[in-house]
Amino acid sequence: MKKRIGSYPRVRVEAGGAVVSRAGAVLLVDTVRKTGLDQAISTALSPWRKPRAVHDPGKILLDVALAVALGGDCLADVGIVRAEPGLFGPVASDPTVSRLIDTLATAGDKALAAVRSARAEIREYVWKLAGVSAPNADGQVIVDLDGVFVLAHSEKQDAAATWTKTFGHHPLMGFVDHGAGGSGEPVAALLRPGNAGSNTAADHIETAQLALAQLPKKYRRGRQTLIRCDSGGGTHEFVAWLTKRGRWLSYSVGMTITDAIHQAVLKVPASAWTVAVEPDGEVRDCAWVAELDGDVLKDWPTGMRLIVRKERPHPGAQLRFTDLDGNRLTCFATNTKGGQLADLELRHRRRARCEDRIRAARATGLRNLPLHDTAQNRIWLEIVSLALDLLAWMPMLALTGEARRWEPKKLRLRLFSAAAQLVTTARRRYLRFAAHWPWTHLITDATEWLRALPNLG
Repeated sequence: MKKRIGSYPRVRVEAGGAVVSRAGAVLLVDTVRKTGLDQAISTALSPWRKPRAVHDPGKILLDVALAVALGGDCLADVGIVRAEPGLFGPVASDPTVSRLIDTLATAGDKALAAVRSARAEIREYVWKLAGVSAPNADGQVIVDLDGVFVLAHSEKQDAAATWTKTFGHHPLMGFVDHGAGGSGEPVAALLRPGNAGSNTAADHIETAQLALAQLPKKYRRGRQTLIRCDSGGGTHEFVAWLTKRGRWLSYSVGMTITDAIHQAVLKVPASAWTVAVEPDGEVRDCAWVAELDGDVLKDWPTGMRLIVRKERPHPGAQLRFTDLDGNRLTCFATNTKGGQLADLELRHRRRARCEDRIRAARATGLRNLPLHDTAQNRIWLEIVSLALDLLAWMPMLALTGEARRWEPKKLRLRLFSAAAQLVTTARRRYLRFAAHWPWTHLITDATEWLRALPNLG
């Protein structure tokens, strides 16, 4: 009779060497190196490097961003990067990291502008490297704006009660949409108090300005850039700013169903309603769209179109007073002249992908703001943005198919968490991944793709 040892094999545990934890993060390191992000950030932060300093401020900031990309959510988590010098090189101590954050926070807008300028410079280069996989491959760039609540569990500066009856902050974020074949990358992060309004035009304008500054110069004005947002952006001031002479941006913004809009919908004849469509071109069941005109467009910018959708709500949904005959009404405005109504409505509905970007941001350092002062947390938002940039650029440059759409959690579990042996031979270092790991081929193929890219000249 054999002695039972349980459901899992018994192994002995001891310390050893020549093994790298989270070796799959070499994909992020190679992305930093190939895009020249390390050089750009180092140059941008050179004014804050003290004489005879051992650690470069740019390298410190990138090390924290790498730790956040790997799942860290506070400055001390840079320790997971420090533990692997064979992969990440020398990493600053926790006190050194904290001092740099304090220094940059004291510098305020000047430091933020330096980091953002470096990110914008490298973003343009990355899009050129990506070619047909870049978000501007079809000649248009779509920027989604949306707010996100970040809860606070202590008395942090500017933390306040939110309209959802929680307590914390209410940043306004901007993301470039990579389309159905990819994810998205952050281009704006405006830190706001928790009691900041959802439809504050000034905040939407500032966030849009930050987002446009991150785009290549040709996309900072003109109809080839589409700004998309929910009803929080449906204000006269924001729409007027988007269409101001010399800016001429395209927009697709949600609108609140006012009494005037509701009365206009009641006057739409049955023949004017067009069936809505799904992304695959099939008819969307129990959903119709129509265009409104007349007095509802009074006082709005010239060229604005108002499109309304009615749809049977899902079972259990609670109807509102503005709903019509048991149908849920939603409305958005756009200045796109051509196109079928169903196609324009589908384009606006795809704004829901921004929720995926927000979920990825929450999983990448935005679940909480770890520092006390607002100035420090503004730097933290830039670190989160750097981490999200890397998590968007690496798949865009090196992954294909379904893997390119993986969110951070899946990237960490399948790729970044893979361990490997670090072997040094002939003055070269190699990472040897386990052949039985199901996603080893993705790691090795992606590494080859990255290393085949031209170096930043």
